[in-house]
Amino acid sequence: MKGDDGLGVGGSVILSVHSIMTVTAVLLELTGVTKHYGALRPLRVDGLVLVPRDEVALLGLDQPAAEVLINLLTGASLPDTGAVRIFGEPTSAITDATAWLTMLDRFGIVSERSAFLEPLTVLQNMAVPFSLDIEPPPAEVIEQVTALAVEAGLAPSMLERRVGDLDPLSRMRVRLGRALALNPAVVILEHPSATLPRVDVVAFAVSVRKLVERRGCATLTITADPELAGAIAERPLVLEPATGRLRRP
Repeated sequence: MKGDDGLGVGGSVILSVHSIMTVTAVLLELTGVTKHYGALRPLRVDGLVLVPRDEVALLGLDQPAAEVLINLLTGASLPDTGAVRIFGEPTSAITDATAWLTMLDRFGIVSERSAFLEPLTVLQNMAVPFSLDIEPPPAEVIEQVTALAVEAGLAPSMLERRVGDLDPLSRMRVRLGRALALNPAVVILEHPSATLPRVDVVAFAVSVRKLVERRGCATLTITADPELAGAIAERPLVLEPATGRLRRP
């Protein structure tokens, strides 16, 4: 039984305002999850559900914990206890590498851990999801990348600049554009404000929110930044590390 605020009884199960949708529409679901990873305590998530068009921000995870959570959400690792379901299927049931890679295309991940080809241009870096032929990219890929760059907030004039020469905000917009390249159902942002000047944080968050709302995809933002969380997500939530329960800030 859920309360009107979308929290389960005691705040242990998190459902969105869109949860009247059928179970088959659930994109991500974590139930009773724990994962040991060398920290003082394991990562715990008591309950989380993400459905289409959800905008959720999770506060309370540092960068190592965020990496562990993303690996669980994408099926790259399995929980020690509990269950993770992605697009209706338990991650424990995904045994075929080809099927897993196909499923992975439904995620767009914005993370500093996603490496750039620093000496190459914005155009070449953003072309990688479409083609490995990037010197130069084919004409149709250039057209796709140009449209994607503008959508992510980059001027077309920046496409020929070296990624290694970009300011932090522009680098983050390149990461965002690459994450959106394959039209993902879920965009996961991992501590996106960690490298941004404070003056840019809210404007970046608002632009991301408008972009994904136009596209109709869901977002899960993992952050330690309450200001970013409030601007980028409809539902900012705080993870209690000791219990794994999620609550409103």
